[in-house]
Amino acid sequence: MAKQGLHTERNWYAIHTYAGYENAVARNLKQRIESLGMEDKIFSVVVPTEKKIKIKGGKRVMEEEKIYPGYVLVDMTVTDDSWYVVRNTPRVTGFVGSGVHPVPLEKAEIEELFRRMGEDIVKHTIDLSPNDAVIIVDGPFKDLEGRIGEIDEERGKVKVLVPMFGRETPVELDFLQVKKI
Repeated sequence: MAKQGLHTERNWYAIHTYAGYENAVARNLKQRIESLGMEDKIFSVVVPTEKKIKIKGGKRVMEEEKIYPGYVLVDMTVTDDSWYVVRNTPRVTGFVGSGVHPVPLEKAEIEELFRRMGEDIVKHTIDLSPNDAVIIVDGPFKDLEGRIGEIDEERGKVKVLVPMFGRETPVELDFLQVKKI
């Protein structure tokens, strides 16, 4: 018999974990579900991530970045047993909700999250802001200084305003071609 106030229908729930242990918690929980025969109550365990492009050692690198660091999502029906299995997984600090009762995530929230996770559009992580002073490190304008005019994160491009012939001339560059001064 389920506790008073527990949801008996299948929903997605967020569980809080120690930061940096999301993947270990997901692995652990999946093993526990299998070994304790809970597949009929706990259906899926997900660490929400999205792809981002970052610069490491001067090269573009595609990385999976956690959307919600410190959280793992679980698709489950909450019963005393399933709650206990999740709650007592090492490095799980608890369910997101009020008190002991987990609160299911909104359907729209989950749909948006899965849309974000499945997106083929890779976000560029550009650590620049308009008006930042930069030096161009590559291309025909190498070694010229300027300031950021516009940033296009979708395309990974920046417009740098470079002083030429007594006025600022906008030059469109890949964000890898500039460095903050």
